[in-house]
Amino acid sequence: QVQLVESGGGLVQAGGSLRLSCAASGRTGSSYAMGWFRQAPGKDREFVAAIRWSRWGGGSTYYADSVKGRFTISGGNANNPLYLQMNSLKPEDTAVYYCAADPTNPILITQANYNYWGQGTQVTVSS
Repeated sequence: QVQLVESGGGLVQAGGSLRLSCAASGRTGSSYAMGWFRQAPGKDREFVAAIRWSRWGGGSTYYADSVKGRFTISGGNANNPLYLQMNSLKPEDTAVYYCAADPTNPILITQANYNYWGQGTQVTVSS
């Protein structure tokens, strides 16, 4: 079992920054990738970013078009926390943000492919 706990959410003005963290515990060694998703009020949960680690070190990152250039995903391997640095925040970024782990296949943008989820952290961006 893997337990995921997100933190770092809050209220910020448009143009501001936040850094989300996701602490993982349990049997995390088998996970080769992790991701961030978000769910805005009245909308479906959507992909935000994912990171896949290489056995040789480093990793590949993937972003939704809506956050590319503003958000950065990092960490998450070797029992380190997973991070999501969010800059130049917009009101439309307001959502509950979830981290996810242990995907069952390489299609990291699909939430159904992840086995474990955190409870989420609220991000509110005021205009």
